[in-house]
Amino acid sequence: MKKSLVVAAAFLMLLTGCANEFNRVYKTTDVEYKYEYAKECFAMGKYTRAVLLLQDIVTMMKGRENGQECLYMLAMASYCGKDYETAAQYFKRYYTSYPKGTYAEMASFYVGQSLYMSTPEPRLDQSPTMQAIAAYQEYLDLFPNAIMKDEAHERLYELQDKLVDKELYSAKLYYDLGSYFGNCTSGGSNYEACIITAQNAIKDFPFSRKREEFAVLVMKSKYELAQRSVEERRLDRFRDAEDECYGFINEYPDSEYRKTAEKYIEVCKKYTKGFED
Repeated sequence: MKKSLVVAAAFLMLLTGCANEFNRVYKTTDVEYKYEYAKECFAMGKYTRAVLLLQDIVTMMKGRENGQECLYMLAMASYCGKDYETAAQYFKRYYTSYPKGTYAEMASFYVGQSLYMSTPEPRLDQSPTMQAIAAYQEYLDLFPNAIMKDEAHERLYELQDKLVDKELYSAKLYYDLGSYFGNCTSGGSNYEACIITAQNAIKDFPFSRKREEFAVLVMKSKYELAQRSVEERRLDRFRDAEDECYGFINEYPDSEYRKTAEKYIEVCKKYTKGFED
């Protein structure tokens, strides 16, 4: 028991000593000394301390021999400390200040990387995802033979998949709401909204792995829309639904939804055959 207390007391004294040392460094007016101490903090993984010190001197370091390194280290310390939004700002600041600098290429890459790390789940607003895509694309445009080219391409694919997931979630939500009109304040219907959302996604992401899922939603929504249409619009909508089903079968002949498409065609024909010449 006594041994444990002694160890705990020693550890507490060590922490107190480290804190006191940091406070002394933070209060000093010796910029170079503060910078060297910040480098030690960064190397030891004490990113919060490194950020505090570097933020205090980064403006004064501009124009000095280590000015570039100071700003880049501040950005990396923020990134390693998982303050990604702040890191993105510092990396942008570095590239703007030193477009031909030693760390320009990596700073450009880490703008995208920082934004990538802070992108939200697909159900939420994807504006940050669009910003990350733009940042990676700018990096690839600026550095076509970039060191991190493969990683940037991989991240772009991941971010585009997130945008696809967002559209798929929205389309499914409209379909699930179905005939509920409480959210259709400007006319139309949820099935029409599902069709528009899914068709736009197919157009915007033609090579998406989830293209078939969007096509299924379009087919189902057109069928449901025909079923629920007023009499004067039913014929056109059943014909449209029938055409959509045939188009789906042609594009996805081995789909698990082929039988659904065939069933829809039978129902559509029962209605449309009475209007055939």
